[in-house]
Amino acid sequence: MALMITDECINCDVCEPECPNDAISMGTEIYVINPDKCTECVGHFDEPQCRQVCPVECIPLNPERIESRETLLEKYHILIAS
Repeated sequence: MALMITDECINCDVCEPECPNDAISMGTEIYVINPDKCTECVGHFDEPQCRQVCPVECIPLNPERIESRETLLEKYHILIAS
């Protein structure tokens, strides 16, 4: 699954620089995650870095983007080839 940022986000700015895929950006009011770029850090780290640094724990799995570890790794390979 790709991750998502909920409206509990406090715009603390710590998640965006941690994303190795540049999937996090400022949305209209809060940060958002581009699910086409989010690999949950598969290929880079053992754990999603944004979730590790988020002080309010507002980055759950996106239930609308169910992806296996294999799918996330495939997405990672596509992203690094671009």
